[in-house]
Amino acid sequence: MVKELPWLQTKKATTSMTMRLYDTARQEIVDLELGDHVRMYVCGITPYDSTHLGHAATYLTYDLIIRRLEDLGHTVELVRNVTDVDDSILPKARELGIDFLQLAESEINRFTQDMEALNTRPAALEPRATESIVGMIELIRGLESGGHTYTVDGVTYFDVTTFVSFGELSHLTNEEMTALAAERGGSPDDPRQRNALDFVLWQPSADDEPRWDSPFGAGRPGWHIECSAMSMDALGTTIDIHGGGEDLIFPHHECEIAQSESVTGVTFSRYWVHTGLVGYQGTKMSKSLGNLVFVSDLRQEIDPRAIRLALMAHHYRSNFEWFDEEASDAQSDLDRLVRAAGKADPVSHGPLVDEVRSALDDDLDTPRVRAALLGAAQSIEDGAGPPHRGCLVAAASLCGIDLH
Repeated sequence: MVKELPWLQTKKATTSMTMRLYDTARQEIVDLELGDHVRMYVCGITPYDSTHLGHAATYLTYDLIIRRLEDLGHTVELVRNVTDVDDSILPKARELGIDFLQLAESEINRFTQDMEALNTRPAALEPRATESIVGMIELIRGLESGGHTYTVDGVTYFDVTTFVSFGELSHLTNEEMTALAAERGGSPDDPRQRNALDFVLWQPSADDEPRWDSPFGAGRPGWHIECSAMSMDALGTTIDIHGGGEDLIFPHHECEIAQSESVTGVTFSRYWVHTGLVGYQGTKMSKSLGNLVFVSDLRQEIDPRAIRLALMAHHYRSNFEWFDEEASDAQSDLDRLVRAAGKADPVSHGPLVDEVRSALDDDLDTPRVRAALLGAAQSIEDGAGPPHRGCLVAAASLCGIDLH
C-alpha cells in the first residue's frame, strides 16, 4: 500500500471540516453541507432610523459566519437588501416632512459607515426595494396564475390555504401566528381577508405615497414580496443560507417561503439562521421607548473593535440585555488584547487558533472564542513567548478584530 503524503492527509482533514449551526426550520444544530460557492441572503435595514446595537449584533453574526466559511475555503456571495419603501419608512418621512428616498439615503449612508467601522464584510449586492418593483410584479403575476392570490378593494392578498407547508419554519400554531401577525404589520381582523393569516402582496398607495403601475392597479408592494423578488433576482431560486433577527421568522420569513416556493416549486433556502434580540438595561430596546443604543454614538465612545468584542460575549441565538458599563469593559478587554499582541506577525497554526476555529464551528460559540482570546492575552502578560503573540493576532483576525 502506498503511504499517503503528509500534505495530502492535511488537505483531506481540512476539506472535511464544516460549520455546525442551528437551523430554525429543523430546530436543531446541523452540519452545513455547502458547495464551494455559498449564496447568503440576509434581510437588511429599513432605513428610517440609525443603526442600533440590535442591527450590529445581527450583522456581526453573519460576518463571523462568512469569515469562517472563507477560512474553510468557500467563497461567500452575500446579498443584503434595503427596504426603502414600506409601512415603516413612509410614515417617518411624512413626520419629518421630507421625501422618503431622501430619508432612506441619509440612513443608508450612516448604516454603511457603521458597518465599515465595525469591519463587517461588504455585501456583494445591496438591492433596493424601489429598484426591484418589476421583479415583484412578475412574482405576483406568477402567484396569480397559480391560483394563490385574490384581490379585494384593490388589495391583492396571498391565500395561505394554497400553501400546505405554511407554518413549518416557525413551528407556531395558527393562534400564535395570528397574534404575531397583528403585532408585526399584519391585519388578521381585516374582513376583506379570506383567512386571518393571508398577507398583502400589492396595495393601493395613499395620496402622498409613492406608486407604481401594475396589472393589479397603481400602488406599492407589500413587505414580504420584496425580499423574495430581490433574493431570487440576485441569487436564484434556491439560496444556501437565509438570515435575519428572530423577530423576522414570523411573519416575514414564513411568508417569503410560501410565496417563493409557490412560484418556483423548489426549496427557497436550504438553511435558516436567526439571531436573538437585544434589550437595554432591563427593557426592550425599541424606537417607541426611546432607548435605542445607536452604533454611531457608541463608536464615538469606544473603539469599534471593542463593540465587536462586547457583542461576542453573547451567543448569537440568545436574547440579551445591553448595559452601559459593557462599553468600558469591552474597551479595557480590547486594550489588553492589543498590548498582548504587540507588533507580532500573525501565526495561523497553533492551539489558540485551533480553539477559535473549533468554537466558531460549534454553532458560532463566540463567548468561548472571546474567553480564549482574553485567556491567551493573560498568558502572554504572564510571560508566554513570542509565538503566542502571533497566534493571538491570527485568532483575533479570524473574528474580524485587527490587533495592530
